[in-house]
Amino acid sequence: MIAQVHGTVAAIGATWVVVDVNGLGLRVATTPATVSALRIGGDALLHTVMIVREDEMSLYGFADRDERECFALCLSASGVGPKLALAIVSVLSPAQLAAAVRAEDIGQLTQVPGIGPKGARKIVLELKDKVAALGVQDVPAPQTPEAEPWREQVREGLESLGWSSRDAEAAIESVAELAGSEPAPSVSVLMKAALASLARA
Repeated sequence: MIAQVHGTVAAIGATWVVVDVNGLGLRVATTPATVSALRIGGDALLHTVMIVREDEMSLYGFADRDERECFALCLSASGVGPKLALAIVSVLSPAQLAAAVRAEDIGQLTQVPGIGPKGARKIVLELKDKVAALGVQDVPAPQTPEAEPWREQVREGLESLGWSSRDAEAAIESVAELAGSEPAPSVSVLMKAALASLARA
């Protein structure tokens, strides 16, 4: 089994790379994130999984070992082939996959092209006892915009002044970038900025 490929990048595609290893060009399927970090003529070190079938041999490579182990874990689920496993690793980090499986987060898994609700439930069922092998901890769920306290405060303030909920939401989105700056502005500053955006509309 070819577990690692180290050589010079000879060609690059959207989801593949050709690595020249002492004159032998190996085409390796990989993720867009891994491809984006490589340059033709540059050095490449990929942790790989070789898939052998009756009619072909394929290499799948990853920038780090955790991604490779995540790919191999996905392959262990029935109905998940190399292309779908690669899509999962392309969309979800090992930590995100582990957290989604543990939490039975079907919505997170269906973000992957090719996985519907039924397939997501099957993956959860088959991988729930295996994700510990990835060696990653649960990651906190990303904070959604609605969970940010300033949004609700600004919305209530605007609506109390007579603005519709639709206008209030548009104004909130217009100041979201300002809200994420450092140091974080106060709600009063955000309120003034939101009112200014409505005045310009």
